[in-house]
Amino acid sequence: MPRPTKITIDLTALRHNARCTATMAGSAKLMAAVKADAYGHGLLPCSEALSSIVDGFAVAVCEEAVVLREAGINLPILVLEGPFDGEDVLALGQYDLMSVVHAPHQLDLLEKSGTQNLPSLWIKVDTGMHRLGFDPGELPKIVAELQRQGARPVVITSHFADGENPDSALTVRQQARWQSVHQPTASATGSLANSAGLINRLAPNSEWVRPGIMLYGAAHAKPADAETLRPVMSLTSQVMALRAVPAGESVGYGGRWMTTRASRIATIPVGYGDGYPRSATDGTPVRVGNRICPVAGRVSMDMITVDVTDHPDCEIGTPVELWGQHLLVNEVAQYADTIGYELLTRLTGRTPRNWRS
Repeated sequence: MPRPTKITIDLTALRHNARCTATMAGSAKLMAAVKADAYGHGLLPCSEALSSIVDGFAVAVCEEAVVLREAGINLPILVLEGPFDGEDVLALGQYDLMSVVHAPHQLDLLEKSGTQNLPSLWIKVDTGMHRLGFDPGELPKIVAELQRQGARPVVITSHFADGENPDSALTVRQQARWQSVHQPTASATGSLANSAGLINRLAPNSEWVRPGIMLYGAAHAKPADAETLRPVMSLTSQVMALRAVPAGESVGYGGRWMTTRASRIATIPVGYGDGYPRSATDGTPVRVGNRICPVAGRVSMDMITVDVTDHPDCEIGTPVELWGQHLLVNEVAQYADTIGYELLTRLTGRTPRNWRS
């Protein structure tokens, strides 16, 4: 009998989230972010499930885009990091890929290879993230140069650094800088809103929006419109062992957690070898049956231990949810000093994934 730990991807929930996102986006086109294996949910199954709802897909690198094209995905595909070399530029043309351009060396690559046969180019402007992008003052010159080279319609794009906090000084500053470059550029359309920007209505005039984490039901921002989003991934298992531990004894590596009373400890077959975070602290919530119980002791490679002293109905085989429909991944992430994005994308190949339509 196989180990009971598994990952279930609910494609019905994914499509539901995409429809909710489309409603929030209004007339804007949806560029669904499916980079990093669709945030750990499976690049091809998720893209195929979304194809009838969204207007295009965003990936990080050309290799991800090629996988989609060779699987028969025909919607527009945007490569967010742009070309790394001349081979990437050739791939853009061969596979009909849109590309972000964020630096002068990429402009040089495009000029050497020619832009006439490429789909739309997206020019990244640095409005305050300070990770990638051109200075806003350079934008008119860059757009004019690309159009001189014969590039097809240009999209101006930027990225929120703190979109989950719509009133922060950084967000307000980025919005002002965006307005200064986007409005006067009649020759180009624009795309600013990621999931947080869309949920918090930070970029009402975006022609394209780029939802990512919200599609998978794990957005940080939660105003009324986002409350209907459903978690797409569930990481589940079962209790594999139960042990009575006297008061004053430790549990797990390093003796970090000590019993203060006679305790009942459940062992669950999941650990950092599966991607469950080793940094999860004592008290991290785990749903055992229909109750929330705390992690007790350090996460090991293949197992975690949970205090079920107050759960008398727990027995071997009791179902466990590490995160999913009843226990949100963002809540678990807080106990591991990280974010839901990381937990979703760090899961390893050892744990089988099942896609449910």
